Amino acid sequence: MQIGVCDDQKEIRDMLMEKIKKFSPVGEVVSYDSGRAVLDASQLPDILFLDIQMPQMDGMETARKLRMKNQHIILIFVTVTQDYVFQSFDVGAFHYLLKPFEDAKFQEVLQNAVRQYEERETVYADTIKQRNPLMVTVKGEHITIPMEDIVYAEIYNRKIIIHTMDADIEYYGKMKELVEKAGEDFYRPHRGYLINFNYVRKYNAATIYLKKGQALMAKQNYQDFVKAYLRFNRRKGRG
Repeated sequence: MQIGVCDDQKEIRDMLMEKIKKFSPVGEVVSYDSGRAVLDASQLPDILFLDIQMPQMDGMETARKLRMKNQHIILIFVTVTQDYVFQSFDVGAFHYLLKPFEDAKFQEVLQNAVRQYEERETVYADTIKQRNPLMVTVKGEHITIPMEDIVYAEIYNRKIIIHTMDADIEYYGKMKELVEKAGEDFYRPHRGYLINFNYVRKYNAATIYLKKGQALMAKQNYQDFVKAYLRFNRRKGRG
């Protein structure tokens, strides 16, 4: 993660960078003395604290041009006037900080921005994993299985059995490797199972019922399963 500060005044840049390092001591902190310096950077920051009142190219013009290059950069305006609040909506600003501000407010805004970045990266990584299919070898044949088609997987007689809605596929492999590839839509409620939350129909303290009709033991790590399933539903916007 890279956090940037763009302000034409060095003392302001130094102050903001010091606060960022104090309240979010992870990632890299970079500074720019103008909007043009940001736009010309070889790598755009993930989060940018951007002054509005700068000579030559002001913060709003900088923000509009940044949006043309990167739709995902998290923009936080830092300024002394409220005059541009409504314009900030047009460029998808994450927040609008008025100077002077308390450390507690700066910390809150920064940590919320970092949290949004981390959540977005998690969703992106999970999407990439889902798009990368599972490749297995069965009796000398190479088979491609889309991760989203997997209802659940189980260990049986030193083999892994992949269950989809249409087939059951056995191959020699390690459950640990499958878990690492699977992503956040999957959970291991029992050492012998890996389930896809998208196919969970209902559950209780003893059993997880899946849409294909299977009933799997859930008594091991049941509370952790419930918490993970609730997080999954929130991530999917289901509650």
